[in-house]
Amino acid sequence: MNVLVINCGSSSLKYQLINMEDESVLAKGLCERIGIEGSKLTHSPAGKDKLVIEQPMPDHQVAVKLVLDALVDEKAGVIKDIKEISAVGHRVLHGGKYYSDSIVVNEDVKKVIKDCFDLGPLHNPANLIGINACEAAMPGTPQVAVFDTAFHQTMPEKAYMYAIPHEYYEKYSIRRYGFHGTSHSFVSKKLLEISGLDANNSKVIVCHLGNGASVSAVVNGKCVDTSMGLTPLEGLIMGTRSGDLDPAIVEFIANKEGLTVSEMLNVLNKKSGVLGMSGGVSSDFRDLDKAALEGNELAKLALEAFVYRVAKYIGAYTAAMNGVDAIAFTAGLGENDKTTRKNIVSYLGYLGAKLDEERNNIRGEEALISADDSKVKLYVIPTNEELAIARETVALI
Repeated sequence: MNVLVINCGSSSLKYQLINMEDESVLAKGLCERIGIEGSKLTHSPAGKDKLVIEQPMPDHQVAVKLVLDALVDEKAGVIKDIKEISAVGHRVLHGGKYYSDSIVVNEDVKKVIKDCFDLGPLHNPANLIGINACEAAMPGTPQVAVFDTAFHQTMPEKAYMYAIPHEYYEKYSIRRYGFHGTSHSFVSKKLLEISGLDANNSKVIVCHLGNGASVSAVVNGKCVDTSMGLTPLEGLIMGTRSGDLDPAIVEFIANKEGLTVSEMLNVLNKKSGVLGMSGGVSSDFRDLDKAALEGNELAKLALEAFVYRVAKYIGAYTAAMNGVDAIAFTAGLGENDKTTRKNIVSYLGYLGAKLDEERNNIRGEEALISADDSKVKLYVIPTNEELAIARETVALI
């Protein structure tokens, strides 16, 4: 069985075709600059030369057709016919309060995705366009929506409700939803599997650390809290997102700079985080590392603040769960940056967490990195959101 995994952004489309018999990736690729001048498809088939197509992609429907054509291309293709694709799994950002599980797409599902446009204005419209485009190109092929918020729907009310007038929850469904759910689900399950913990008696924390970053607390396989909120802006300091701050800052700066609320949110989403803290050095942690080593104090501060915030969330979630058995580091930074992991763990001595320097000297590998006498097990676990989406899709069809 072959499953096509689609992740549509506002001007992009990432995809993987996965053979679910052995979970091997047959092909993967990216459509860039959809609806913008300079559109390009980069298609990477397993065991074959890369295919690059530069041609206009006015919309996602054209992009989907180019992807399907590439998959059956005489030279770069990996299947003979589109009918060899059994189903399509779509990453959908926001399912609101309506969906706590993945679901086969029908008209009701599409309506919910549309109703959540206000909650996910950059992603949900593109996600729905991708679904409609695949339905048009592949009539009769099951489409599955895998919601980025679904894993976090097991949070109790005390964790997801905000201390604002309750009428706003009743009117507008304003609450903490959390994101990176597919990653947190995949990594927390893998963590239980490799650590030997009892799935029904376990307390683990997953640190998804990258340009977008979030932490989740998982008890007995179910999420009980997570750092992102109504939107992905809340929580950790990120590449360009501010994370937690005093909300009065929005009004204060808006009044001083003559900005609208929307313009201020743009500042908090796209110009803040480690990019803003470093004085504009970069949102890429590799660039910040280099600048800090060269003596840039603001770059050093941004890195220290990021580590500090992660450590604070780990402490908070340890308290929320009344203990922690294991902690996993994942995503671009968590998987590849041994220094960031070391600096975070340096705050966790009160937990009896000890890092093994030699074990920690890895990049992108699944591994135990804690010392033998560490009271909390520490792991690096590469995330695989595409495979998680594919598995959800197979389970449903």
